[in-house]
Amino acid sequence: MTLTADTLDTTRVPFTARGPLSEAVISHLSGFRHAARTAHTDLARLVLDTSTDVLHDDDIQLTLFALYASAYGSITAFDPRLEWDPRAIATRTILEEAFERAIRDAVTMPPLPEVSQDAIARALFHLAGAEDGPSLSRYVARKATDPQVREFLIQRSIYTLREADPHSWAIPRLHGRAKAAIVEIQSDEYGGGRPDRVHAAIFAASMRGAGLDDTYGRYVDDVPAITLASHNMMSMFGLNRRLLGAIVGHLAAFEMTSSIPNRLYGDGLRRLGYGPEVTDYFDEHVEADAVHEQIASRDLAGALGEDRPDLLPDIMFGAAACLTVDSMVGAHMLERWSAGQSSLRQRRAA
Repeated sequence: MTLTADTLDTTRVPFTARGPLSEAVISHLSGFRHAARTAHTDLARLVLDTSTDVLHDDDIQLTLFALYASAYGSITAFDPRLEWDPRAIATRTILEEAFERAIRDAVTMPPLPEVSQDAIARALFHLAGAEDGPSLSRYVARKATDPQVREFLIQRSIYTLREADPHSWAIPRLHGRAKAAIVEIQSDEYGGGRPDRVHAAIFAASMRGAGLDDTYGRYVDDVPAITLASHNMMSMFGLNRRLLGAIVGHLAAFEMTSSIPNRLYGDGLRRLGYGPEVTDYFDEHVEADAVHEQIASRDLAGALGEDRPDLLPDIMFGAAACLTVDSMVGAHMLERWSAGQSSLRQRRAA
């Protein structure tokens, strides 16, 4: 079955397949019963065998995105009864094994610090401060055109319209100091009891202010596989209990590299004439993440590594993975823009 406008309600599933595996999985999750007879696990192995780069493979990354979307409940067209469907979980497991292996191959592991809260925090700050490649935030602040900043918002929407959700999977798996720290961070992310200040909602308002659609998934068709991979990595770390250390390390690095870039993003938007209705999200994160980076590095990751030394290697891996994969996303945008091209998928950009 080919997913087209004639066979799939595209008003409910806001993106289309990018290959045979994503076609089969999207069809199955949407409730097409005859599609459930397809040997998705065999198809997944075949696609992996023929893929040359899992992180940049459109079919693999969109399939993972759809499977994770089923767990989040972010795509209403996906049948909630299929969240724990054995076929879907088996397919996800096969893809995750290859995806995790690809990430570990791409990441240069930093040396492990001493098992103490302060030493772990220092090691994380050293890792976050070692990034010296081209800066997407500086480009946006100084050079980006209006079409480019709109592309930037589109690329960011894949994660940010669900901001904090991947990391929240860790909350019930943590205890003591680390649990208290992540709840403090996540409470701010979710608005501190104010629905209008939920960070995902503030970003949605920024999108509307820039003339973009804030419907979740609306721009999945536009973004490349590496953008999906960045979000998928968070989801994989968060949803798998064995990767608890990785999702904590990811959150620490994410918060520690947020405050200054968001100030620069806000400056770039103001340079192009955008007002507070668009810059509010970025301005909010300048102050919030300056506080969060201290909590995340010391009270969350540092405390967890001190209490659970067995998780320390994955804490450092998760932090390094965050920096590595997000730098790939930024490099993709900068390379395309420097060449006078769109950072969006060519079919959609045309």
